[in-house]
Amino acid sequence: MADSKTVETLKKVVEDSRKRNFEESVDIAFNLKDVDLSVPKNRVELEVVLPKGRGRDVKVAVFGSAELALKAKKVADLVIQPEELEDLADDKRQARKIADSYSFFIAEAPLMPVIGKRLGIVLAPRGKMPRPISPGADPGPIVTGLRNTVRIRSRDKRTFHAPVGVKSMSVDDLAENVDEVVKRVVGALDRGKMNLASVHIKTTMGPSIRLM
Repeated sequence: MADSKTVETLKKVVEDSRKRNFEESVDIAFNLKDVDLSVPKNRVELEVVLPKGRGRDVKVAVFGSAELALKAKKVADLVIQPEELEDLADDKRQARKIADSYSFFIAEAPLMPVIGKRLGIVLAPRGKMPRPISPGADPGPIVTGLRNTVRIRSRDKRTFHAPVGVKSMSVDDLAENVDEVVKRVVGALDRGKMNLASVHIKTTMGPSIRLM
C-alpha cells in the first residue's frame, strides 16, 4: 500500500493539472545536496521496474540472429539481425534515430563486442547499451519487464527526473510507483534521505508540487 502522503500529493497534482488534449505523463524530480556528482561513482544510475507499469507503450529493440531473432519478432518492437548491424553502424543518422525512438535494447551476447565497437558511440551516451541475453534464451519475460521499467540517471546534475506513469492512471497506482522510485533512489545515495534537498511531482504541463 502506498504512503498516505504520496497519495495526497498526487491527488493535488492531478487536481491542479488542467485538462489537456493529450495524455500527460506524471514525473518525479529529485534535487540532491551534499553529493559530489563530478565523481562518477556518486551519480545515480538505476533501472526501476514500476509495480503498476508506465501506463503507455515503451518500445524495446532486440539485436539477435537465428532462433533469438524469431522469438524476438513475437514480442519486441524491432529486431536487428547481424547482417543489418554493419549497415546501421555506417548510417549514423539512422542509428541516432533508432537510439532515440526505442527506450531499451537487448542483444544476443555474442553480438555485444561488435555493438559496443560500432554503435557504442550512439547508444552509450544515451544510457542505452543493450543488456546481453544468451542465444537460446526466451526474450519475452525480459521485454515484458522492460516495458514497465524507467531509467533514472542523474549524470552530473543535482536535479534529475523520471516518469512514474500517466495522468489517467489511478492515484493509488501512481503512488505505488512513486514510492518504489523514491525507495530505490534513496537506497542509491550514500546518506539516503539526508542527500535529498527536495522531491517534487508534476504532470507534463502542470505545476510542480513538493513531496519531500
